[in-house]
Parts: sequence; C-alpha cells; structure tokens
Amino acid sequence: MEARTASLRFCCKPEDPSVSFKQQQRMVIAGAGMDVDFTIISPANIQLISESRRSDGVHVVDATEEGDYQICFDNTFSRFSEKMVFFEIILEGQGGDVGGDEEWAGLEEPDGSLLEYKLEDIRESMDSLHRRLERSRQMQTVLRAFEARDRNLLEDNLWRVSFWSCASVLVMLCVALTQVYTVRKLFDDKRRVCT
Repeated sequence: MEARTASLRFCCKPEDPSVSFKQQQRMVIAGAGMDVDFTIISPANIQLISESRRSDGVHVVDATEEGDYQICFDNTFSRFSEKMVFFEIILEGQGGDVGGDEEWAGLEEPDGSLLEYKLEDIRESMDSLHRRLERSRQMQTVLRAFEARDRNLLEDNLWRVSFWSCASVLVMLCVALTQVYTVRKLFDDKRRVCT
C-alpha cells in the first residue's frame, strides 16, 4: 500500500478483527529527504513504537491486547514535499488457506488405512508450499519497493546531472565566444600602413 501527500498524518487499522498484528515493514520510496515519522499505537492508546524522520524500518509487535492497533505515518514536518511510502503489514490468522480442514476431512477413509497417511503427507507438503509461496510473494513485493525507491532516486539524480551539464556547456560556450572576441580584438589593427 502507498500513502502520498505533503504535511499529513495518516493512520490505518486492520479491518478484520479476527486477525492479529504480527509485523510491519515500511520504506519511503520518493520525496525530498526520504523520511517520515512513524508510530504504532496499541488498542489502549499507548505508543508501542515511535520513530522520527526515518526512511525505512521493520518492526515485529507481539499483539497481546485485543483490539485495533494503529499504524501512523506523519509528514507534517514537511510543508511542501510530498512523500510516497510503501508499507506492508503481515497479520497472523489471515484467510490464506485455499482448501481448509473441511475438504481434507471428507477425503479420509473411515478405516484409517494407508490413504489417510498419504493424505496427511500431501496436506503437510501443500501447507509448507503455501507458506513458502506466501513468503516469496512478500519478498518480491519488498524487492519491488526497493527497486521503485532506487528508480526514483536515479531519475531525480539524472535530472540534476542533466541540468548542471547543460549549465556547464552554456558557460563554456560563453567563455569560448568571449575568448575569440578578445583574441580578435588584440590583433585588430586600425592603423593604415602605406607601402
């Protein structure tokens, strides 16, 4: 998710009360200074984590209290510069299971034979594969955010380099024209010589 604006405080809460807050990761992708203030507030309105003017961070929070945890980004110290912030919230208990236990229970044979044993092995393999794929998706999202931040920095630096290169070329042309004019003036003789 991205949040972008100048001079704003932005807070969000999980919408599903059945999930539990686990980990938060953030990174400022674009904007002058590349920094924002960050806070995590518990359901009892206690600041758990507070960081000032940081460009990125990863936080693991033990959700011991029931209720909504607030995650706040604050850019009020920057009156003119808007920031683009990538953040990811990893929740425990997300509805990521495709099948569920009900589908597996219907496939078991009542006599507890070898089929039940093999189904359990397949289920464990699929659960392991699902967890690994989910972690891969999260890592790819983070890498895309790093790439976006680097691309924005590169584009900003390219504009600066191009501007100062053009300014240097113009100064060099002015100096060259001035030198040519000065040298011609030195050798310009207005006296007439009769021979």
